Amino acid sequence: MTAVDGVLFDIDDTLVETRAAFRVALAGVLERYAPGADVDAALALWRADPGGHYRAYTRGERTFREQRMTRANELHAAFGGPVLDDDAYDEWDALFDDVFASGWAAHDDADAVLVRLLDAGVRVGALTNARSAYQTTKLARAGLGERLEVLVGVDTLGYGKPDPRVFLEACRRLGTAPGRTAYVGDELDVDAVAAREAGLIGVWLDRPGPRRVVVTDADVAAADVTVIHSLDELPGVLDLP
Repeated sequence: MTAVDGVLFDIDDTLVETRAAFRVALAGVLERYAPGADVDAALALWRADPGGHYRAYTRGERTFREQRMTRANELHAAFGGPVLDDDAYDEWDALFDDVFASGWAAHDDADAVLVRLLDAGVRVGALTNARSAYQTTKLARAGLGERLEVLVGVDTLGYGKPDPRVFLEACRRLGTAPGRTAYVGDELDVDAVAAREAGLIGVWLDRPGPRRVVVTDADVAAADVTVIHSLDELPGVLDLP
């Protein structure tokens, strides 16, 4: 692998264990709105987002509220909850966010790899498909905020990954050339492949456990990216001293 001067990270399910936090949040809203619903099935539906509503938001086609309210109502339709109008959704969203934030925690391998990179003189930042202020708060709660020099969010340019321009903007702010910058994320297409197509070094973090969407061996072979299963593996694949 080409030597790197910088590494950009996705945040959710890469640095912060968001899957577990989503499960806690969904358990909280389902207990109130659809008692007895299967929380794990609800989590799988929420993370898969089969309607593509969150990705429409990252392309600048929908507001954050529009996509989340639509997804909340789809969740209720699937698991027996009531239809949420604007006022009811405000209550739902407040409950969801309060419980969600209580579950934010860094992955066990996150802080150590950030320290290792910084100690090796590698510049470190984050590129996320969520709002910058929201992710800044999340990183601070997880104890990782001070490790990152740069944070580019979906609101920085008004759209997010996989648009190549956000990867290039993140490199510009980090002060590193795209070809000498690795991007590490948990989604094969919008993280690793999109980074490679933007001229960065794409690294897919395929953590153990259920994936957000189905990924086949053929998908991985065609992606032409580096695959790791833990952030502990990253210094080795980057050939750090």
